[in-house]
Amino acid sequence: MAAEVQEKWLKWVALTTTILAVCAAIGSLKGGGFSTQVQLMTTQESNQWSYYQAKSIKLHLSEMERDLLNIELYHDNVPAVKNEIQEKIKALETNIIRYNKEKDQIKAQADELTEKQGVMKRHGGNFGLAVMFFQISIMLSAIGSLLKQRGAWLVGLAIGAAGIVYFLNGFFLFF
Repeated sequence: MAAEVQEKWLKWVALTTTILAVCAAIGSLKGGGFSTQVQLMTTQESNQWSYYQAKSIKLHLSEMERDLLNIELYHDNVPAVKNEIQEKIKALETNIIRYNKEKDQIKAQADELTEKQGVMKRHGGNFGLAVMFFQISIMLSAIGSLLKQRGAWLVGLAIGAAGIVYFLNGFFLFF
């Protein structure tokens, strides 16, 4: 009779270990996916900041050219030349306004990518912790099974429950 009870217990060990292994595999895949998304967003964010710098340089050059033309405007007394310089200054002012707007838009996009990266890192981190707890749980279940120690399996189940909490948090970000 004792052998039947022990055999039934070992079946539960096998079942729970299999479930934990499947959860670990899914968690590992999901964590890797989030990690890949973070890397892609980091590249996109870097591109946005490079674009922002390019717009800043164009803005600075336009401002310098405008300032130089304003100085030239005061030194030149030929009306036709003054009109041409004033037209160039107006065009530069339009560009300066446009560059400032574009810089603001680019900065907003880069900041949005930074926020998304943070969320993706939280998802991935939770899956990473879940996989770690699942692996420890599987190891303790295996030890319990091999040494016929039910206590090791129960501790493994408790650690596996922590893994499930982090696994679910990886999907839903409860905390």
